[in-house]
Amino acid sequence: MAAHHQNIVGSCVRRFRIEADLSQDALAAKLQLQGWDISRAGISKIEARLRRVNDAELWMLAKALSRPLEDFYPPGGRGIREVLRQGAK
Repeated sequence: MAAHHQNIVGSCVRRFRIEADLSQDALAAKLQLQGWDISRAGISKIEARLRRVNDAELWMLAKALSRPLEDFYPPGGRGIREVLRQGAK
């Protein structure tokens, strides 16, 4: 059975979190201090592409990880069609 990816940014979130030397718990705590009520499990689901990320959430992730928004998108829009198909169901 094919994976049902809910976002295209999850792998970047994971990579940037690791580069920032943050655990999932630490990133969740940082985001909670910014006003987003998210748990370690929520971060895990985003990184595994099992949870959608809306525009405000992506903005908060970029701020917490000190990255520009465009860094979260794959080159050439790779993976966008797959995610869009999931949203159409």
